[in-house]
Amino acid sequence: MKRSTLLWCSLFTTASLSAQEVISSQGESYSNANGSIDFTIGEVIINTATDGSNTLTQGFHQTNWNFVGLDDHSPSFQVSVFPNPSSDVLNVQAEMFENINYALYDANGKLVLQNLLSAELTPINASDLPIGSYSLTLATEANILKTFKLIKN
Repeated sequence: MKRSTLLWCSLFTTASLSAQEVISSQGESYSNANGSIDFTIGEVIINTATDGSNTLTQGFHQTNWNFVGLDDHSPSFQVSVFPNPSSDVLNVQAEMFENINYALYDANGKLVLQNLLSAELTPINASDLPIGSYSLTLATEANILKTFKLIKN
């Protein structure tokens, strides 16, 4: 009985000593001589506390992935894409449209449409596309300018 109790106590103590661990499906750890950083994808930080030598970061897991968004690779390039969500026609409005390509990808990354912007307001026919999530990338030959995450309903 004493051996069993001693075994359980030593296992519990060992488990509690290695409590600084995150089990996550996505993330990474980086360290160098100046310090280290650990992060996870999908966990939003809501509070961080420190006592000078220890840091505690609390968060919660984001359970829904929202496809609506923007990756802004060129803040000086002004463009609007509407409506989002869209059902039939997706409009791309940009004052500077010459030599700007658009490429529409489905949620699996497959290219479904591509062409050049043709005017300040370029309509893209989305009526034949299945319902789902898409990414619209606007780019020149040399650079990606913006990537919009869209929903087709």
